[in-house]
Amino acid sequence: MFYREAGDFKTTYADDNQTFPIAFDRYRYYIVLAVGLGIIPFVITDYWASAILIPFLIYAIAAIGLNILTGYCGQVSLGTGGFMAVGAYTSYKLMTAFPWMDMVTITLLSGAMTALVGVMFGLPSLRIKGFYLAVATLAAQFFLVWLFNKVPWFYNYSASGQINAPERLLFGHAVSGPNAEAWVKYLFCFAFVFVLAWVARNLTRGAMGRQWMAIRDMDIAAEIIGVNPLRAKLSAFAVSSFYVGVSGALLFTVYLGAVEVGEAYGIQKSFLVLFMIIIGGLGSIFGSFAGAAFMVLLPVALKVLLVDTMGWDTALATHFQFVIVGALIMFFLIVEPHGLARLWSLAKEKLRLWPFPH
Repeated sequence: MFYREAGDFKTTYADDNQTFPIAFDRYRYYIVLAVGLGIIPFVITDYWASAILIPFLIYAIAAIGLNILTGYCGQVSLGTGGFMAVGAYTSYKLMTAFPWMDMVTITLLSGAMTALVGVMFGLPSLRIKGFYLAVATLAAQFFLVWLFNKVPWFYNYSASGQINAPERLLFGHAVSGPNAEAWVKYLFCFAFVFVLAWVARNLTRGAMGRQWMAIRDMDIAAEIIGVNPLRAKLSAFAVSSFYVGVSGALLFTVYLGAVEVGEAYGIQKSFLVLFMIIIGGLGSIFGSFAGAAFMVLLPVALKVLLVDTMGWDTALATHFQFVIVGALIMFFLIVEPHGLARLWSLAKEKLRLWPFPH
């Protein structure tokens, strides 16, 4: 009976248009923030940080970015891994060329550079769509990985071709490098997730988000009613690539520390983020978080259950993970195309009306 709108009066337009119209949802949101900022940093361990929390935060940013492009604007992209590599290599060049630059500026500039690259590869969307656009973005994926592999300037002429993140301090604490503590890296990623998710939520609710959704639903009708397809599609590519670039930079500087582009940002990364938004829910910020959490937790849960508890071989458990993900993708595409976000929404709707059946 606590999940009700009765008694929750709204006296302004701002109250009526808020993200969480039900008081219980708002309290739940504040509790999650309080736990994320006031409890987890004090109890976090290296295992929890490296296995679950930091990957979840970083992939959530990437999933939000791809969801803006695919879920809200309807433009298919298979080049997420390549755009993440742009963010990673931009951050590496900035860290090595400008040792005085702070990590926040480096990460934001990496996202801005990725946005420019995303707009360049988004230009074909003005003429093609659907399968052909997917092939174009897939070509961008292979081209960017090839570029970072074959041009030694990007990895500072290293003999191994690998890039390593130098140590950088923020407020006296190491954020990158081998001396960075788990709670510092967690809070750094948490701050980016909080700000970028808030910005994405407001963008998708505003005029720009309505233009994206009009293009997604029917681009010809959107153009007739005054939506500029050039501005709408390229802005979606720019904003999406910015988010993906930030996640790629964080994946390199904060999480991995050392990467080789073919292994860390290959085509499998593009499909991983795509699976996140399919399972989590297209056109939903919450779905991006749900999909990222699911894809990060699934390998850990299968390892604990199948390998540690039941004694399965690690390779067999890994293949079983692929089976589960494939089955879930088919299930959601056929039964519930809006993914976990829609299931969560239906559960909340049932809870609002309980115990009444209608």
